[in-house]
Amino acid sequence: MQQVQIDEKVDVIVSEWMGYMLFYESMLRSVIVARDRWLKPGGLILPSNAMLNMAPVTHPDRYAESVDFWRKVFGIDMSPIMQVAKRCAFEAPSVETISGENVLTWPHLVKHVDCYTVTEKEAESVTSNFKFQSMIGAHFHGFAFWFDVAFGGPHNNNRALITVEESTETKPSGSYRRKRANPDDALVLSTAPEDPPTHWQQTMVYFYDPIDVEQDQVIDGGVTITQCLDNFRCINIHLEYK
Repeated sequence: MQQVQIDEKVDVIVSEWMGYMLFYESMLRSVIVARDRWLKPGGLILPSNAMLNMAPVTHPDRYAESVDFWRKVFGIDMSPIMQVAKRCAFEAPSVETISGENVLTWPHLVKHVDCYTVTEKEAESVTSNFKFQSMIGAHFHGFAFWFDVAFGGPHNNNRALITVEESTETKPSGSYRRKRANPDDALVLSTAPEDPPTHWQQTMVYFYDPIDVEQDQVIDGGVTITQCLDNFRCINIHLEYK
């Protein structure tokens, strides 16, 4: 896409550029190149915008399967290798499917990508500060990331963004997708935990050891997602929380 030559402008650009955690594989760059070179004024980009969300999660089954299993294996104490097991299981992000029951808080909108205006530089590094309030007391095992993409033209792109931002602040992620109040509203494809599973699943960033949180306890911090310098298809995730 970044090398092909086309003799005329195009009416529509359709691309499945989304990777795990939205930005993995960094294929958005090709959409930006195609848009800037060939899209007619008023043309369509599908999907038109994307929203990356995150939330704290509890996942005792995953922790028990990967770590607690080694406390006693068929009657043999294997606990000395538990630290190695934690590193093997959790040192890299994990792509897996969780449910809405694993999510401890309302989601936070990390990044909105407007495919009609986003730049390559903007896609190279994303930073967002978050503040969550736990709805229950539970073991806090890490953070989950997922994304939604909306299919709309320039005329209703802002409508889709407003709907998403209002919903993520007032309701569980996904509730705004159940009905389209207006036929002009953008269609939305979601990879949220409470929606039907997709091959993107959710991206999990686990702690080596869970943290106990109480109901209404505040979890705040920041996340930065950047392209790797040695392999631009990969991403680095930097998380700070307290």
